[in-house]
Amino acid sequence: MHIDQIIKESVVEAIGSLYGQTVDTSAVQIQNTRKDVEGDMTVVVFPFLRFSKKAPEQTGEELGKYLTENVDLVENFSVIKGFLNLMIAQNYWLSVLESAAADDTFGFAQPQEDSPLVMVEYSSPNTNKPLHLGHIRNNLLGYSIGEIIKANGNKLVKTNIVNDRGIHICKSMYAWQQWGEGKTPQSTGIKGDHLVGDFYVLFDKHYKQEISELVEQGMSKEDAEQKAPSIVAARDMLRKWEAKDPEVTMLWQTMNQWVYAGFDVTYKELGVDFDKIYHESDTYLVGKDEVFRGLKEGVFYQREDQSVWADLTKDGLDEKILLRSDGTSVYMTQDIGTAKLRFDDYKIDKMIYVVGNEQNYHFQVLSVLLDKLGYDWGKGLHHFSYGMVELPHGKMKSREGTVVDADDLMAEMIEVARKTSEELGKLEGYTDEELNKTYKIIALGALKYFMLKVDPKKNMLFNPEESIDFNGNTGPFIQYTHARIRSVIRKATKKGIQLSFDLDSTLNLSEKEQELIKSLSLYPTVVKEAGDIYSPALIANYIYSLVKEFNQFYHDHTILGEEDESVRNFRLVLSQTIADIVKSGMGLLGIEVPERM
Repeated sequence: MHIDQIIKESVVEAIGSLYGQTVDTSAVQIQNTRKDVEGDMTVVVFPFLRFSKKAPEQTGEELGKYLTENVDLVENFSVIKGFLNLMIAQNYWLSVLESAAADDTFGFAQPQEDSPLVMVEYSSPNTNKPLHLGHIRNNLLGYSIGEIIKANGNKLVKTNIVNDRGIHICKSMYAWQQWGEGKTPQSTGIKGDHLVGDFYVLFDKHYKQEISELVEQGMSKEDAEQKAPSIVAARDMLRKWEAKDPEVTMLWQTMNQWVYAGFDVTYKELGVDFDKIYHESDTYLVGKDEVFRGLKEGVFYQREDQSVWADLTKDGLDEKILLRSDGTSVYMTQDIGTAKLRFDDYKIDKMIYVVGNEQNYHFQVLSVLLDKLGYDWGKGLHHFSYGMVELPHGKMKSREGTVVDADDLMAEMIEVARKTSEELGKLEGYTDEELNKTYKIIALGALKYFMLKVDPKKNMLFNPEESIDFNGNTGPFIQYTHARIRSVIRKATKKGIQLSFDLDSTLNLSEKEQELIKSLSLYPTVVKEAGDIYSPALIANYIYSLVKEFNQFYHDHTILGEEDESVRNFRLVLSQTIADIVKSGMGLLGIEVPERM
């Protein structure tokens, strides 16, 4: 049982014994004692004054006296106004360390047979362009949330929905058909998703030129945007695709395969994966069937132009189109179909969509629509909404080709890691193979940590150079501390020092040593809280705080040079346990920590 719970139950017992009153543990407020006050845990006394009918100081004194006399791990206490500060016995902290050191899964809950099955959807790329900086944040958040959900004892399914159909796909296809000159990834040496993305940009260039020419001929801009030859041809191509025209279907399959091959390379480099990938080309038809069923049952209605709509005004929303007048579907149609397929495939208890905050309204609507279609799980959908990510030079636009490409960014990060490491002389004596592997680990650690340490709901500015600093709240700083601890352990092993997890109970711990054990004891609580609110940032900032504290301890205390064997053993066990927690916590963020750096 965690110390918070022990203290809460002991305070409840004290209230019953001293004042003859019954209170729930939820009424007991406990916090870590302030750094400038002696003590480990602080109990807020004010809620109990109505039972004691006494001043805060006297009530605190009575509770403190009861706890020191009746609870072995409470050694002493002090009262400051309405706050009861408890000093916890050193033996308790040693037992916490022994327990953490011996537990390979410390901080994690183990899944049971009846554990909930949670599905997390992330990535959601379009097959008309490569993955970009925004996708990186999405993928990293989705993967990390999945790992945190698993660490909290849930079963997990990671899914991706690929938007592989629609007018944006047809724009790339039409541009390749018109101006592609038969180019392929093989003939050009260009990665497939990049090649298709180039044609999407090319389409926009020609389309804008056509609009400009039509406006010069006297047409209004709005009419020109609808009647430009390129957009008319792309729309015609979409209709042919939905009618399963063989030539259009063949081109669509070919170009999509180029893109999937490119995506696979990027996902592997980024270190994310999926248990199942859904494709909009499969799910939109299921969605259309559901919309027609809703129309038949009177849940939806049809307008004169044959378009199908949902009236959600009574739900505090507006009217939402589900099928266009020409019978083609919209994103919402596809999402209805995807949700139905997923719940047919898996008995999901919870569905989490990792999608940017610009889609907040979309998921409000989706939840209501699924509920209206009779699906119990509709209202239980959770939209994990996150803010946008930008580079110092501003927003990105796919059509204009100003997007920060994910592959380019990762390559740039590896180059920054190489330069920084060379300047600092951190990796001297490595082989070329070891260097390249370590540069990549540092680069991706920097990228992932910088992205995940920020509250997901906030928009963020990503700065590659700042992220790769070996000091401060960065991935490389944490990785370097982990490598430093592993180096100490390796040296101990070389000297023939055997670690014993059976620690000497007569040790006299320094304040920093006790603080460090207190900090590591919080890991399970942090993992649980991160799982409750889906926040990788909680894990990231906890690990940084732990590492910072360890470095202060390392600076002030001798480890291998300590002559007292029991003290040396304790410090080695403490250091190794910190390293294990750092590796575990960074693992929840999808970050590797090297053994050497």
